[in-house]
Amino acid sequence: MTFWNELKAPFFSLAPMEDVTDTVFREIVLQNSSPGNLGVVFTEFVSTDGLCHPVGREKVKHRLLVSGSEQELLRENGVKIVAQIWGNNPEKFAESARFVESLGVFDGIDINMGCPVKNVVAHGSCSALIDKPELATAIIKATRNSTSLPLSVKTRLGVKQIETTRWISQLLELPIDALTIHGRIQKQMSDGEANWNEIGVAALLRNAINSNVVLSGNGDVEGIDDGVTRIAKSGVEGAMVGRGIFKNPWMFGSTEMPDLEKRLQTMHAHVSLFEATWTNTKNYMLLRRFLKIYVNGIFDAAYWRTELMKTNSYDEFYRVYNRICKTLL
Repeated sequence: MTFWNELKAPFFSLAPMEDVTDTVFREIVLQNSSPGNLGVVFTEFVSTDGLCHPVGREKVKHRLLVSGSEQELLRENGVKIVAQIWGNNPEKFAESARFVESLGVFDGIDINMGCPVKNVVAHGSCSALIDKPELATAIIKATRNSTSLPLSVKTRLGVKQIETTRWISQLLELPIDALTIHGRIQKQMSDGEANWNEIGVAALLRNAINSNVVLSGNGDVEGIDDGVTRIAKSGVEGAMVGRGIFKNPWMFGSTEMPDLEKRLQTMHAHVSLFEATWTNTKNYMLLRRFLKIYVNGIFDAAYWRTELMKTNSYDEFYRVYNRICKTLL
């Protein structure tokens, strides 16, 4: 039994997202969450090739940063944190898992077998492993044998076509503790609706093959109420929120959108924390994808969104922020 089995269903997790779920954004989400609404958060996905190379490790280890203030919030809210790794070499997975565990801050390790990005798939990694069952098996076993941390997998329904029965059955027979299934095939990328009916098929397979594996569904979850409904209909225990968090970073705290003052406070906190955490190690421009979240729905939102998108530095942001506050508050 692992922490996965101790999570009370229905539970929610925050998906691993490239250049999104760093320690700063996770902390912002945690600051705006209520205890019990969020069960697990994931890091950005981290390359095993990078972690196993002396120079490469220095370039990618920032993805595994868990700040002291984030750790405090994780403890206070009873939220677990899982490091997600990706690659195509079993030995490197084993070495990476040992390194992750040695950091002493993670509650689990997740193997990415679902990322659909073309250059990653061309590398023979992530969702490409769905069509490489022997390699996928070797990777899971090598990782399992190298760490005492709970092991999970995030995947999709197939590559070019749905192969739920073949692929999910294979994973359920391997030594994993939890499985998250994105309800699309690799070819779809993020297009079309997520197929939660097939996620339900996976739940039936789990019940028959290995009832100890904890299942989560992923795809198109836009709030707690929506997630609870999808969980109940599909028969899984959890729902993972991905792009839905961009519509409402406060979704784990309240079913109602916050007022203008709260939105602006959250935006300021996000930028300030990003600046304090990363100083000159991460480009300010990474923040601009988040700024429009905080002004959606406010008065004259299109204008303020444009003004924020023009900013190229922290100083420029604070000037626009002060104008918004002076005009609207």
